[in-house]
Order: sequence, then structure tokens, then C-alpha cells
Amino acid sequence: MNSINGILRSGLASTFAALLSLSAQAAEGPAVKMIPEADVAKLPGIAFNQKLADGLPPAIKASKVLKVATDLTPPISFRAEDGKLIGIDADIAAALGVVLGIDVQMTDVGAGAAIVPAILSKRFDMTVSGINDDPELEKQVDVIDYMYDATTIMTIKDNPLGIKSMADLCGKKVAVPVGTFQGRMVEAASAKCATPMNIMSIPKMPDVLQAVRTGRADATVNGYATSVYTTANQTGRGVGLQALPDVRLAVGYLGMLVSKDNPQLRNTVVASLQHMVDSGAYEAIMKKWSLGPLAVKTVKVNDAASMPVD
Repeated sequence: MNSINGILRSGLASTFAALLSLSAQAAEGPAVKMIPEADVAKLPGIAFNQKLADGLPPAIKASKVLKVATDLTPPISFRAEDGKLIGIDADIAAALGVVLGIDVQMTDVGAGAAIVPAILSKRFDMTVSGINDDPELEKQVDVIDYMYDATTIMTIKDNPLGIKSMADLCGKKVAVPVGTFQGRMVEAASAKCATPMNIMSIPKMPDVLQAVRTGRADATVNGYATSVYTTANQTGRGVGLQALPDVRLAVGYLGMLVSKDNPQLRNTVVASLQHMVDSGAYEAIMKKWSLGPLAVKTVKVNDAASMPVD
């Protein structure tokens, strides 16, 4: 997989059930019915498919509602200037609603660390959020592997400290989101430093970027897709930052999460996504967000162990 040009990856949310607290729920946004944008609605294959809809669990067939959790990580999922949810996941979620003939209601749960607990608690049917597949994660939930990603380093614009690798972060202030794959990467790398990193764990990714942008932190380790997009477009808290595109670590999958006791939903979503892959709609959505190289050809489940170990 390392030979695929531009393969990327972003942060795995930790599975600390304690993070599913009242305070975390209070940070949630409202449930939003996902309606495809005109450019997505006209894509090939984005039409009601009775055979796929027949595979839905009885409860979802009856309610015609699929409750989906997400968190905000551009360009995977984020808000436009008018507050509307947009991004790859928003487009895919809206397309799934059309294909399956149901209302997909997406909720921003406020932080990546709340994603896994949201499924374990059964408050949501599934997640559509850029979360790293990982063998440990697969022990708790089923992971639908729907795109690739990697990890890179972000610094203040123009990289005044000349950071070029993880080793260059030794002795530096490094901000990471709480409970993420990148946080674990940074901790492991710091343990190898003669002078350990000063690791700043911050709940939300936008605040992590703000810490770097304002000089409170020297760098962050983040998903390649998010880092490249936010700095290339200078959007949101990515303004004034710079991704290091030559640093590509921990190549793997991003996945959607489904409870292990809901194989009917898992299988229906996999079949629907593969239908979108085969029709060309999925690749068109990926290219829309300038991430065509991340597109998978086959949608798999719990496939993290097949990825190369860096």
C-alpha cells in the first residue's frame, strides 16, 4: 500500500468509555438530515436501490432513520462558513440516504474521542468519521474501511524551526488531540528522545491547530489529508500553518464504525458503499475534495492487519 501515491491517514480515536459523559454530550451539535448537494445527487448510482434497502435492519426500515455520529476534521467532515456540515463524509452520508431511501441524520459529537463511545453506548447506529482502523479498535466495533490516509507533521507557516521528522520534535512542545492514534505515536516517539517532547493533550482538533498557530505549541502530528487540505487552502484554524508533505507515516485505513451486534447494518452499508465505488460516484466525491489518491477499490471490514507496519 505504500506504493500508492498520496495515501494518507488521520487520527484513531481512543476508546475510553469514560469520555462518554454528560459534558461530552453537551458539546454535541444538533442532528442534521443530510441532503446531497446538486453535484452529488446527479452522480451515477446515486438513486434509490430497493435490493440494498431490503438489507437494512428491521428497526431502521421501520423508522427510515439512520443515526450517524461524526466529528469535525476537514476535509473529511467540517462546517462551511454558513455552519452547514460539508466534506467527504457529509457527501457520502447524504448519498447513502438516497441509495437506501432513508433519512441519514448526522450529529457532530464534539470530539474524536467521543466517536467510539457513541457506538458502544448504542446512541448512534454508526459513525461516518475519519477514524483510523486499528486491530485494537476492531476488538470493540466493526470497522468499515472506506478510504486511506497517513500521518504527517504540522508547524507554523514557513516551518521556522526547520522540523523535518519525528526526531526533530524531541524537546519541542507538541500538541495532540486527546485519545488519538497520533497522540500515541507522539508518546512512543517521545520515549525514544534524549530530551522528551513536551506533549500537550487538547480535547478538540481545532484547538490543537490554534495552539500551534499562536505559538503555544511548536508542532502537531495529524492526519495527512486534514493537514494538507487545511494548510493548502488556509481554511479555519489551518490559517498560518504548514503541513510537511514529505512526512508520511502510519499508512492505513480510515473507517466507519458499527456495533458488532449489528452485522445486518454493517453488511448493508458495505454493499451500498461498494455500489458507489463501482458506479464511480465514490471516486467522484473523493476527487471533489482533492483526495482521489485515497480512494479504495474494494470496501473491506476489519482489514487493518493487512496494512504495512512502518
